Amino acid sequence: MPQDPTQRLLHQAQFLKSAQTVEQCPPDEGFEVAFAGRSNAGKSSAINRLTGQRSLARTSKTPGRTQLLNFFELDEQRRLVDLPGYGYAKVDKQTRMQWQRHLDDYLARRRCLTGLVLLMDIRHPLKEFDRLILDWSAQAGMPLHLLVTKADKLKFGAAKSTLLQIRKTLKDHPAPLTAQLFSATAGTGCDEAWARLGDWLRVPPDENPSA
Repeated sequence: MPQDPTQRLLHQAQFLKSAQTVEQCPPDEGFEVAFAGRSNAGKSSAINRLTGQRSLARTSKTPGRTQLLNFFELDEQRRLVDLPGYGYAKVDKQTRMQWQRHLDDYLARRRCLTGLVLLMDIRHPLKEFDRLILDWSAQAGMPLHLLVTKADKLKFGAAKSTLLQIRKTLKDHPAPLTAQLFSATAGTGCDEAWARLGDWLRVPPDENPSA
């Protein structure tokens, strides 16, 4: 059993429900952190790694399969949300536009949303979808944490250089923004990500860690 209270909370994650529209979402209360990313960014793998579960979020050989807002309950007041992925999804333009409307609606109307995790493949950072999310967070003043995923695909020096370049590019971003390297395969960056999630989910410190 993990000693860190945020890890323990995340390890309790259970699938709650899927929603196509904001009206179908769970009650807008408590604390919610959403995960967004293009459909090849390793979003499901990251969620599974951070929650210590192999198949909580659906991974697929066909990127873009997730078309709904998927909610995972941590406790009565805290949730994670897996947002629809874009990029490689083989869908028609009308369907893609419908996804975008539902995503925009969720981001604009969800009052319990305390932070947004944006996942980007380290080999393909800052694509059009990423910049749309960055622009929205700037307009909304929504805290944003970038998980630069698949860091194990590059040597450490090259990965660190890419992260520094991303930070330099976004240094004038008006919303609260942080960025880190992450690898679901190697476990790189889990501690930093857990700390950010614990902050956003208002996880209380462990009052009796030795119990």
